Amino acid sequence: MGVRHVRALIVASLLALPALAHEIGTTQVTAHFNRDHTYDVDVVTGPASLLSKIEHRRIAPAPDVRARLLAHARDLAGVAEVRFGGVRATPELTILANDTIRFHGDIPRNAGAFTWRWRLTYSAYALAIGPRTEWLDGDATSSPFPLSSDLLPPSRLDVIRQYLVLGFTHIVPYGFDHILFVLGIFLLTTKLRPMLAQVTAFTIAHSITLGLTIYGVVSVSSRIVEPAIALSIAYVAIENVVTSELKPWRVAIVFAFGLLHGMGFAGVLREMGLPRSEFLTALITFNVGVEFGQLAVIASAFLLVAYWHRTKPWYRGRFVVPASVAIAAAGVFWTVQRIVS
Repeated sequence: MGVRHVRALIVASLLALPALAHEIGTTQVTAHFNRDHTYDVDVVTGPASLLSKIEHRRIAPAPDVRARLLAHARDLAGVAEVRFGGVRATPELTILANDTIRFHGDIPRNAGAFTWRWRLTYSAYALAIGPRTEWLDGDATSSPFPLSSDLLPPSRLDVIRQYLVLGFTHIVPYGFDHILFVLGIFLLTTKLRPMLAQVTAFTIAHSITLGLTIYGVVSVSSRIVEPAIALSIAYVAIENVVTSELKPWRVAIVFAFGLLHGMGFAGVLREMGLPRSEFLTALITFNVGVEFGQLAVIASAFLLVAYWHRTKPWYRGRFVVPASVAIAAAGVFWTVQRIVS
């Protein structure tokens, strides 16, 4: 090969580099796997180049590129292949700013390795998954990417076990304010019927607002809910001091306070999060766990003190009244603390 041929080959290669670099630079793909068991695949590409590949004059041109891309949402979803263990997923498509097309969906339960294929590019592009970057040639399928176990949606049995424990531990041992409220209910009387009436009213009430708040039907600021919960503790304890009988209004008041406590439970549950695939299961089992925690508090108080001494003439004066005063003091302190903090 002569010098002239070598020069010609070098010049041709240099002329081809800008086109190749431009093609590589217009498509970048990033896959994210989120802790809520969802995934996002972001495709960043030149909109003009993308439209020239997918548009076939089937619609009237829109004045802005984003509207034109949205008009082709079904086509875009069809050329992107998101698979888990070979099973194709059906993601939702969103057109974001900065020429980004996002494919979003739930990670399937027991999902296999993730693979990606994008059929609207004719040259190499980068697929980034965390620290890993893979260069894909045209419409090639990516190498399988195994997902760690903590990214996979839990089974229904796992959800039941996890949220049952979370509900119980939210009362015992971490929910000291809720423990004192339940003890305040318990201390009014050791008779079974009045106790069950109060516990039932409280359970129904907090179950209602727990569900309504989680589903977004009800929304009250924690700056109102938390002081009100503390005030409810003080109220039931003070009433225990001034009366030893279940008054007609007591059940209604306990029900109203239960509505407040349900909002408090919902705030904690929102912070912990609920699995999208088993949302209702998690919500119900968390609530059941809360009930078990409350029953554990009442059963412990009954077996440790009331069972042995409830018939003694000094039981109310030496135990119920001092304990109620202490609970009331804690409730008043928390009320002031939560208002000023």
